[in-house]
Amino acid sequence: MSTVNSGLQAVRARIAAAAAAAGRSPDDIALIAVSKTFPAEAVLEAVAAGQLAFGENHAQEGVDKIVRVRARLQEPLLRAVRWHFIGPIQSNKTRPIAEHFDWVHSVDRIKVAERLSRARPPEMPPLQVCIQVNVSGEESKGGVAPREAAVLAAALQGLPGLRLRGLMTIPHPTADPAEQRAQCRILRELLDDLVQRGLALDTLSMGMSDDLEAAIAEGATMVRVGRAIFGERARR
Repeated sequence: MSTVNSGLQAVRARIAAAAAAAGRSPDDIALIAVSKTFPAEAVLEAVAAGQLAFGENHAQEGVDKIVRVRARLQEPLLRAVRWHFIGPIQSNKTRPIAEHFDWVHSVDRIKVAERLSRARPPEMPPLQVCIQVNVSGEESKGGVAPREAAVLAAALQGLPGLRLRGLMTIPHPTADPAEQRAQCRILRELLDDLVQRGLALDTLSMGMSDDLEAAIAEGATMVRVGRAIFGERARR
């Protein structure tokens, strides 16, 4: 068994255990394998092990990897693999992101959303997007303040080529499960509030290698896991 395969099995087991503890079905929690800094070969190993959703943080690296992976896949896998952009978005990178990715988790400015909308090819399905929320208030992290999410969500409604699906966050790292859950709870309660306002949202993207259990307990529908699957990342 490859290292990637064993990592995937271990993470899937953690997801299943966390879902059971929360009274949830593991089928309601999507695993995004964060493949940033890892080569296309590692992604292909994961695909061979049944993983179909991958996350990238850097536009050019991600696009190059998508092209390499797609060149080596055949149907039905070619159509089944999905790519999620989960990193900071530079305005001059919106076109390659819009042209190659299926999801964008890190929208935190209307300007970026409008550029993604204009750049999404009309023959492609709508780009699925999440608003990134800075639940910890750290200046070093992207994302809107929780109190600003509703305004941005309203502005995103109706942009052609985009479909707003939900919210994403990167909590402050902590080993305290109670603090992990408290940060995730902010996002879950914010999503609940937006749904009560009439927005059709269904996605909570939160939880990574060290805190996926807390995120699942608080309602995560997508967890983004890299190190626990692929190992320690190489320095960029």
